[in-house]
Amino acid sequence: MLTKWEVISATRRTDPAVVRAIAQEINLPEVVAQILVNRGINTPQAARLFFTAKTEDLYDPFLMTDMEAAVERVVSALNRRENIVIHGDYDVDGITAVSMLYLFLRDLGGQVSYYIPDRQMEGYGMSMAGIEEAKRRNAQLIISVDCGITSVSEIELARSLGIDSIISDHHEPGPTLPAAYAILDPKRSDCKYPFKELAGVGVAFKLAQGISRKMNLGNSYLERYLDLVAVGSAADIVPLVDENRILVKEGLENLNRDGCEGIKALIDIAGLKRGEIQVGHIVFGLAPRINAVGRLGSAERAVKLLITRNYQQAVGIARELETENRRRKEIDNRTLNEALLKIQQEQNPEKDFVIVLARENWHPGVIGIVASRLTDKYYRPTVMITIEDGIGKGSARSIPGFDLYSAIRQCSDLLEQYGGHKYAAGLTIRADRIEEFRRRFNEVAAQSLTPDKLIPKLGIDAEIELSDITPEVVKTLKEFAPYGPMNMKPNFASYNLSVVGQSRIVGSNHLKFKVSQPSSGGLVFDAIGFNLGQLLPLTGGTKVVDMVYNIEENEWMNQINLQLCAKDLK
Repeated sequence: MLTKWEVISATRRTDPAVVRAIAQEINLPEVVAQILVNRGINTPQAARLFFTAKTEDLYDPFLMTDMEAAVERVVSALNRRENIVIHGDYDVDGITAVSMLYLFLRDLGGQVSYYIPDRQMEGYGMSMAGIEEAKRRNAQLIISVDCGITSVSEIELARSLGIDSIISDHHEPGPTLPAAYAILDPKRSDCKYPFKELAGVGVAFKLAQGISRKMNLGNSYLERYLDLVAVGSAADIVPLVDENRILVKEGLENLNRDGCEGIKALIDIAGLKRGEIQVGHIVFGLAPRINAVGRLGSAERAVKLLITRNYQQAVGIARELETENRRRKEIDNRTLNEALLKIQQEQNPEKDFVIVLARENWHPGVIGIVASRLTDKYYRPTVMITIEDGIGKGSARSIPGFDLYSAIRQCSDLLEQYGGHKYAAGLTIRADRIEEFRRRFNEVAAQSLTPDKLIPKLGIDAEIELSDITPEVVKTLKEFAPYGPMNMKPNFASYNLSVVGQSRIVGSNHLKFKVSQPSSGGLVFDAIGFNLGQLLPLTGGTKVVDMVYNIEENEWMNQINLQLCAKDLK
């Protein structure tokens, strides 16, 4: 796929004087200071905080609207030993939020249980069945996590049954807020909380933080739960900046030092290495296994994994998750192949601004994954809809620069239900309205998606010579981790590189080669382009190339060497 190279400092017109000031004041290489400024970190104080921030630097939870009321109600429930039900969602964010808050309240002596709806029977969000189950458990308080902000009728049912509700969510509110006892959601229009991009587990953690402060438990008390916050936040692909970066960074340190027994078991079963888990291991290794049980059955098995403090029990549950994940992959691949065939028959990605596919009896647990894969392949916002008994349930995924939730909202008169945020959303629609939705959604997208926005952008943090890759630069770049949205591993561009020796294909379509640069004194670097085997002809003979890459440390045979990971070649 054609990509457009963009030098970030040029598109944002960063001031060289600001870069120099940061580099000099906190003793950084200028190329590193340039990357910080590119990412909106444009004062020495902000740069210093970027590298040193700890949980002590998190915002006051009581800055969030309704936090005072929520904390008072939970503390009251703990003191009066009321039955509390935590109602979550069935994805990793929801599962970790349930697990974290359950453990926190149980450790405080709370009478607490949890409920997660069945994806196929109840669908997304708080459910009537969940409210009725809370009544059967004689609950006096329901706390929603990662859902609830649009659950107007469900909260009304809870009120009619004499149950108070606290909503803890991070999704976009609908036109009417539920009549809950308290609503914690930084995306509320009347919420002045400084950071709006917390994951669902992040908002639940802020509630726990508020309770902890109210009960004078000390700043370090909550650290034992941070591994779950890191897993849920990383898996939900929220921007890894500001509070999210602190929570994930500290949570990863917790996880790698002494994480909960369930995560240890999952790491072992997945064949990963304890003590070396990073965001990528969560996103591509742990999260799919946690997600699998919720996609194909009951997500409560994943909660049981994360709340057990018995390693042997955790291993047994982790093996169940592994089996379910293998089955999920088979369904994924079959569904993807069917979707690709439908695109050939029904759509023209070269002309259409969006992809909307619908079919009877696609598994509702995998359509979101397939939508993501199609979005990556065609670089178009994609909606996958499975139809059963005349009702379609859809999962949608977006591309950068396109507000998916806003676009779907403009088609809301065609929908039975919808929710989500800029990057991912879900919807329910009558089957006889899908064609009209496809037409209207395409029209809405056409108003904001110019041809330029439909070309993937490859951002370049800095243009450098190979000689600029010094040990000091490499050491400082490692401190940018954890990487994720809005804090990706920095990309560099170097020009007029000579390909040294013979290039070759290794593994499954990976391009392996070496480069040097006459202006850099003959330094030679190993380079690899994952899934870039099609670019082998560019590196043959005595070719000269321009390259966008990031810098990695590659460990092989107990030796660590620098390696340039190519993203594109020209």
